[in-house]
Amino acid sequence: MQAMKKPFQKIALIGRYQSPDMREQILSLARFMTERGLLVLIEKNTADICEIDGYRVLELNSLGKFAELAVVLGGDGTMLSVARSFAETNIPLVGVNRGRVGFLTDLSTETMLDAMAKILDGQFSVEQRILLSASITRNGQVISQGKAMNDVVVTKSGMSRLIELEVHIDGYFVHKQRSDGLIVATPTGTTAYALSAGGPILHPTLDAIALVPICPHTLSNRPITINSGSVVEITLAHAEDAGVHFDGQMQMALKQGDKIEVRRAEKTVSLLHSLGHSHYDTLREKLSWG
Repeated sequence: MQAMKKPFQKIALIGRYQSPDMREQILSLARFMTERGLLVLIEKNTADICEIDGYRVLELNSLGKFAELAVVLGGDGTMLSVARSFAETNIPLVGVNRGRVGFLTDLSTETMLDAMAKILDGQFSVEQRILLSASITRNGQVISQGKAMNDVVVTKSGMSRLIELEVHIDGYFVHKQRSDGLIVATPTGTTAYALSAGGPILHPTLDAIALVPICPHTLSNRPITINSGSVVEITLAHAEDAGVHFDGQMQMALKQGDKIEVRRAEKTVSLLHSLGHSHYDTLREKLSWG
């Protein structure tokens, strides 16, 4: 159980983008928390789409200045987006699953009120998840930066041919690979795209990063796992058409010679779970293990 310095008093509610069907769940949580004497803050897009009024409404980038806890209703994509937005705030997140898989959103809508009552009473566990910080350099100038909770992916675009990448770790040359691309994944991201590409599943609390090639031309080019304190530099040696994605969102198109530097971000994301939550139970359920 996590010992709280003080109970949460200001709760942000954030729903999946453009999803009016979760109106009743948002209102149910809002009423429940208001009855407990808590201040409820609702993200503006959520309030607009779900036609909710009577509560304080704030833009997503402003919620971090006021909220002490954020409850996210949606799928893993929604949680990833909120986590990136709140990366510098230290605000813990709770996920209610309204998506397809739900590795990050483990509460169900049927039990969310009981679960939230226990969490608000201090009965929860805390899991720290690392993020990646990446920068793209072209001709010696940084042209883009961003963060990812799942992965940073350098990949070919459309039907173009294999791309050629040079990979350095902590300044040491590792290899040159021809492939469809390369995934640099956090432990959180090893159950996402990296898993589909044949990468390892890492426990979410490990201080590690996985490098997973996508359809490599040389079959001996296998996934590797490195310390999360390492710096990965990927140089686009040759490509007809390539891009870099952060958590599945297109960041920008790349040109030959561009360098992508990926390292662990300074701050982590705190996920709150009900007591008794097990990562292994989640894997067994979501991956349909026996």
